[in-house]
Amino acid sequence: MTIRNLPIGIGRLIIFCVTVIIAVSVQAQQFPTKAVRIIAPFPAGGATDINVRRLAERLNKLWGQPVIVDNSAGGAGISAAVTVAKSKPDGYTLFFITHPILSINPLLYDKLPYDADKDFRPVVEVTETPSVLLVSPALQVANVAELISVAKAKPGTLSFGSGGVGTTLHLSGELFKAAAGIDIVHVPYKGGAAALTALMSNEIQLSFDSAPSALRQMQGGRVRGVAVASVNRLQAAPTLPTFAESGLNGVVSSLGNGIVVPAGTPSGIIASINAAVNSVLKNGDYSKLMIDDGVQVIGGSPEQFAQFLTNERKKWQVLIQKLGIKAE
Repeated sequence: MTIRNLPIGIGRLIIFCVTVIIAVSVQAQQFPTKAVRIIAPFPAGGATDINVRRLAERLNKLWGQPVIVDNSAGGAGISAAVTVAKSKPDGYTLFFITHPILSINPLLYDKLPYDADKDFRPVVEVTETPSVLLVSPALQVANVAELISVAKAKPGTLSFGSGGVGTTLHLSGELFKAAAGIDIVHVPYKGGAAALTALMSNEIQLSFDSAPSALRQMQGGRVRGVAVASVNRLQAAPTLPTFAESGLNGVVSSLGNGIVVPAGTPSGIIASINAAVNSVLKNGDYSKLMIDDGVQVIGGSPEQFAQFLTNERKKWQVLIQKLGIKAE
């Protein structure tokens, strides 16, 4: 039976659906035809900002269209998330997230002005930045075992800092504390830089920091690196052991960065963006820049990124609920 032999209503519906499919396919093949905006929920100048700007620069060259980074910092990424969720789902507004915005915020806030599961569609995970455990030079420990020994000998006397309650670096410290079975005190600061300053002055004795920042401070001798919270050692710091190599399993904590788009964005557009980003990530020069900073290049499919976000929520949910951690 041909379309001509079908009832008029059904025939028109089929033709309409085919036309829409063809139009979306053509649109995806031509994407982009104008400037693309990447909303970045963090301040300009930091390690994550460098990350997104490196990506934007290369997408600009690949697409032949302007790729503009729009920094919208503050509020744990909530304001930026709302902006993206309300944007037109046409692929021209991308959200370069830190994964806690979708994986962990729902665990820390009783109410959010966006739905982490329904308002966005994952496109691709770009990188993962492991946390590194740093200690003050004044603390005479050389490895994880010695640090745990000191902490157990003097419970409640050592303190660890972070950039705020519920941040990745705070959760990294709580994960270490639980895995080691030690009593150390959390001291939240207004930002990671303030916590790092406190560590260097021995106001606190230990702190987790993101790998790029940690490696810079370690090279300057201002702090001492003890272990990296990743599965494998960092190529940029091959002598820094993992926690597992240091005899403590279960301490793996990284900040994931990736691109999501508003829900309703056509699958063809998502596939086009995914292919472009993966092309950038496979570039040798780009990969070397990231690896030299202590950042792990990921890539992959939208489904793989979605699974990462799901796994991270499940991973942290138990610890957050057990400790009753809530955003301040």
